[in-house]
This record gives sequence, structure tokens and C-alpha cells, in this order.
Amino acid sequence: MPPSRKILLIDDDATTAELVGFMVGAFRRERFVVEHRPDYAGGLRSLLTGDYALCLLDYNLGERNGLQLLREAKVQRCPTPVILLTGDSNEETDLAAMEGGAVDFLEKIDLTARMLERAVRYALKMAAVLKRLREQAAHDELTGIPNRREFDRRLLEEWQRGVRFKRPLALIMLDLDRFKVINDTHGHPAGDEALRHVARLLVGQIRQVDCLGRYGGDEFALLLVETDRKSAQAVAARLRALVAATPCSLATKPLGVEVGISVGVAAWPDNADTVAAIVAAADADLYTSKRPGASGRS
Repeated sequence: MPPSRKILLIDDDATTAELVGFMVGAFRRERFVVEHRPDYAGGLRSLLTGDYALCLLDYNLGERNGLQLLREAKVQRCPTPVILLTGDSNEETDLAAMEGGAVDFLEKIDLTARMLERAVRYALKMAAVLKRLREQAAHDELTGIPNRREFDRRLLEEWQRGVRFKRPLALIMLDLDRFKVINDTHGHPAGDEALRHVARLLVGQIRQVDCLGRYGGDEFALLLVETDRKSAQAVAARLRALVAATPCSLATKPLGVEVGISVGVAAWPDNADTVAAIVAAADADLYTSKRPGASGRS
């Protein structure tokens, strides 16, 4: 039997907390464990852990209110769905809650176990739908890896972190060799399979903290955190050798198609002092590696 999912209750009133806990305990379709935090700071810390299926958030939390906490959590990209609870019947608060990112808004005076269970079920369903939509929007449909927009977001985020803490950061740009020949000889479905094949190989060789994205067409980008240029060059060489040694199997062909990649490497602080500069440097290195007579080494 799977463990019960957790609901975080942030409310400074002990009586309300006891009542809500009793209502959640009366749910009929699914059992939840309620964890109570009585103050703003402790509630926010717990919410940001991401350990909860849902948060029930009281509007009145002393000097700061639940809307402020909700906005602060959303700024920090907290994905946990939040239902705002209030003792006041106020349409402005209702609208502010929705605009602030709450999934629902419930008045305590009318709250029943059945109503709360229905609200929780709806919030969890909405959260699942939104999560799926976010994942679809951030990933390349063909390969399943992050798309250009998501990769650029991650690159900027890791760049800012690296600069702040003075930690190295490397970028590898890769593209498929003779990709047009594969398309022209075997058809575009074969080209698609070659892209998926390379993506699978690369994903299987990188750390969880790194990020591989489809940059466009037959080009990929690989972000390596806490990695200097020399280490990134070693990674690039290893990936290039792996792809060269692993033919791509095609459903329509009895034999695999040989696929190769070219790579370009750049790093901070060695080659660039801005995000745009590191991308340009890696692109330039990739272009150099594709020149006739080049060894393919960055």
C-alpha cells in the first residue's frame, strides 16, 4: 500500500488546525497526513521543500498574510498547489488569491469535510494537468529532452549561480555530421530516428545536475555545471566516440546507419563573460571542428 500523501496546513490558529485535521481525517476517497505550521516563516520553509501534495494556507498569519506567502513561494517557483482559507467573505480577496496563484479559495465559516475533500481533489487534479502542460511546453516533442526555451532558462540560471559563487561552467554545442545525407538517403523518418538515437545516447552519459537540450534542427546543447574547459573537452571527446561507435538502428532498414557528431566547447570564466558570449564561443568552436582537415577535437 503506497504511503499517504502529505498536506501542509499553515494557520496560526490552533483550533482551526485541529478542525481541519479532523475534516481531512474524514476524507472518503484518499487518506492524507496533515502537517501543521503555525507561522509564516516556518510555513514558507516547509512549503518550499516540495514535500507536500497540497498546501492549505490561512489568509491571516499575523503581520504578514497568506497572499504574501503565496506570492513569495511562486517567485521561488514552488509547484505545490495552494488552497487559501479565510474567515472573511470578500470578493477582492478571492480575486487576489486567484491572481496570486491559489488553486481555490474557501471560507472557513462554511467549510465542511465534504467541501474540503472536493476542493483538495480538484486542486490535485488541476496541479497534475498544469504539471503535464509545463513539461510539454519545456520539452522537445521529438526527442523528449528540454527544448531551446527551457535550455536557455537553465543556462541563465546556472550562469548566474556560477558567477555568484565563482564556480566554473561549461557549454558543449553538438550537431550531427552529414545529417542532410541521412535525410536524403533514408528519408526524414530516418533523420528523426537519428536525432532520437543521439539524444538517448547523450542522456545516458550525463549527470542529473547537467542539462541536455535540443537547440534546433540537428543541433544539441549540453550544459555542464561545476565543470572547467579541460574537463568539458574530455566529456565531449567521450560522447563523440560513443556516438561514432553506436550505429543507429532503423525499423525500415536491416542494418544500422552510422551517425557522427561534431562538438564545440566553451567555458566560464575561460572563454566568456556573458551568457551570449559562451554560446557564441561554443558555436565558433563547433564551426572550427567541422572544417575540412580538422581533427574534431575542441
